[in-house]
Amino acid sequence: MRRRLINATLGVVLVVVAVLGIPLALVETKAIETTARDNLKSEAARLLETVELRLAAGDEPDTQLLARMVTPPRYAAIGIPNRPVLEFGAKPGGETFEVTMRGELGETVTVAESRDKVSTEVRDSLLLILGVALLAVAAAAALAVWQAQRLARPLTELAETAERLGSGDPRPGRRRYDVPELDRVAEVLDRSAERIARMLTAERRLAADASHQLRTPLTALSMRLEEIIETEDHDIVKEEAAIALAQVERLTDVVERLLTSTRRGAPGRDPRTASAVTVRVDDVVRQQVDEWRPAVTKANRAIRVTGETGLEAVATPGALAQVLATLLENALMHGDGTVTIRTRRTGTSVVVEVEDEGTGVSDVLGARVFERAVSGHNSTGLGLAVARDLAEADGGRLELLQLSPPVFAVFLAANRGKATDHGAHDGDRGAAGRP
Repeated sequence: MRRRLINATLGVVLVVVAVLGIPLALVETKAIETTARDNLKSEAARLLETVELRLAAGDEPDTQLLARMVTPPRYAAIGIPNRPVLEFGAKPGGETFEVTMRGELGETVTVAESRDKVSTEVRDSLLLILGVALLAVAAAAALAVWQAQRLARPLTELAETAERLGSGDPRPGRRRYDVPELDRVAEVLDRSAERIARMLTAERRLAADASHQLRTPLTALSMRLEEIIETEDHDIVKEEAAIALAQVERLTDVVERLLTSTRRGAPGRDPRTASAVTVRVDDVVRQQVDEWRPAVTKANRAIRVTGETGLEAVATPGALAQVLATLLENALMHGDGTVTIRTRRTGTSVVVEVEDEGTGVSDVLGARVFERAVSGHNSTGLGLAVARDLAEADGGRLELLQLSPPVFAVFLAANRGKATDHGAHDGDRGAAGRP
């Protein structure tokens, strides 16, 4: 491209120089020759006038005066009837310019000079024109090189930006070149880079969320299969197989929710557009207690369920279960002692609290516990962040109510279509773990 721009610019300049320079050279040559001829005529006229004045007075021509009037190295010849020819200066050889004028008394005056002087002036003029033309071509070449670099550099940078986008580096260039067309291309590439960056971020987030959300049901499913392998009791096998099938259904629900969340740009989407329905809180809690019973037993710990019964909340099927599973897993991994699940209603919200008897969360970590990649025990730091996203997707929220002992609470909108059945308010509704 640079070569084409330079060649095009030089071609235009050469054409302009040729169109203007050649006529200018011809006009200048003609003007120099005309000026030289006019000078000879002027000098011949002065000599003729002087001779006529002397002859009209009856005197002889003043040769000394005439000699002084002839400009060297010109040659002048004055012819008077019946008198010898008067010559002044050296007669030039070769090509000459000469002018002859005749007076009223029959006298003639011829003035001549060598053509070399005119040729020298013509050559000097042509050399000056040629020098100006070469200077113009040199300036045009420099301008063409500068312009080519000015236009080629942005294109090179834009090509590098496009190549970088294609290789998976979505950083925008943020460069502008004061050329509207190039700036338009740069803006389009920057917007594409931002879209690609958002897509890559969403894909990485989906992969991280999927791996974390699928890990818990897969772990529970593995424990159920281990129970089936280790027992020979047909009734226990049937029971564990039914629970395993429920885990498979939950896995399917998690995958569908992840895909729906990606298509809608969630988590964090408008709850009015989410697939939230009425969920019986007791059923979800019971299902989670049954699911985590093997892990609790293996850790020689217990789960205690207390609070109000018959509560119904508005949530996405499986989302509340996933949030509770995350809180229970967090309590088993980082907490200690008995894990308590407490349900209650406050105002228009249904609250499900998960508490354990561990040392809790530090003041520094407590302010950032729901941030991604923030963990106090070398874990992934995704669990609580994903759980909060799931709660917010249903119009609820997940909060850390107490640092030590730690108390996490899920707030969901209560179902207003049905009065709640207040059962055990303070007593235990069930326990699992240590006998």
